[in-house]
Amino acid sequence: MKSRLTPLAFALATLAAPAAQAATWSDTFIGYRYSGEFREPNNRNEVEKNVLQFTHASGYSIGQNFVNLDVLQSDSKDPANRSKDGATEFYLTYRHQLHLGKAFDRNLAFGPVKEVALTAGFDLNSKNTEFAPRKRLLVVGPTLKFDVPGFLDVSLLYGKEWNHCGLIDRLCPNHDISFDPQWIVSVAWGIPFQAGPVPLKFQGFLNYNSEKGKDYAGVKTEAETLMRTSLMADVGQMATGKKNVFFMGVGYELWLNKFGNHAFANGREKPGINTYAPTLQMEWHF
Repeated sequence: MKSRLTPLAFALATLAAPAAQAATWSDTFIGYRYSGEFREPNNRNEVEKNVLQFTHASGYSIGQNFVNLDVLQSDSKDPANRSKDGATEFYLTYRHQLHLGKAFDRNLAFGPVKEVALTAGFDLNSKNTEFAPRKRLLVVGPTLKFDVPGFLDVSLLYGKEWNHCGLIDRLCPNHDISFDPQWIVSVAWGIPFQAGPVPLKFQGFLNYNSEKGKDYAGVKTEAETLMRTSLMADVGQMATGKKNVFFMGVGYELWLNKFGNHAFANGREKPGINTYAPTLQMEWHF
C-alpha cells in the first residue's frame, strides 16, 4: 500500500529530528511586559495585563530550536471563571528549523537569502475564563533566512488548529472544534544596532493568519494579524559593561481580528477584537 506523508505528520517528524544533536549556541532569558490597553473578544473594556515570559533559543549543526512560554495575568476586567479576580493564561510556542543547505551540504543562498529552512512546531494555550479555550495548533512550512545583522526569517506555514469553548450550548453549539486548515505568513526579526553610545536591538514578529472556516457558533472566521515588536536598550552593557544580559525598552502589540473573531451571526462587529497596545518590557538573559 502506498503511504502518504501529510503536512502534519511531516511536522512531527521534523520536530523529532534534533533529538540526538548537541547545541552549538544558546540564549535563554526571562522577560516581562506590561500594558493597560490589551483587549479581549466580546469584552468592551481595556484590560491591564502583566506578562511573564520564558524564552529559550539554541542551535545545532543543521538547525535550531525556539521555545517561548507566556504567563499572562489579567486584571478584573478580564475575569476568571466564577471569580472577581483576573484570569490567568498560559501560552506555549515551539518552533524547530531544519536548515536544508546544511542538512544536504548544498549552497541554497540566493540574493539576500543566506539559507532555506523547513520550520515545524506547535502552539498550546489554556486560560481559566468561562470560555475556557484550549488551543492546539500544528504548523509546518518553508522559511527563508536573510543575511542581515542578527536575524530576519520569513516563513509560509500550513496550520491546523483544534480548540474548545466552555460557554453554554446556545452560545457555543460546538464545544470542541477542528478548524479548517489555514495559511500563516510569519516574519520574525532581531536586529542589533548602535545609536551613538546606546546599544539597541529592534525585535519582534508579525503573523498573518488566513481565515480558518467557521467558529463554535457557525460564524465565518476572518483573517487575523498579530504583531509584537519592541525597541530594547542593553542597559546591562551601559551600566556594568556586560553585554546581552539585561535589556529594557518599549514595545507595541497590534492584534486585528483576534483569534479570527470579527462579527456575530447577525453581521454586527464584535467588541474587543482589535488591540493597539503600547508596552513596557524587560529581559534578563542568563
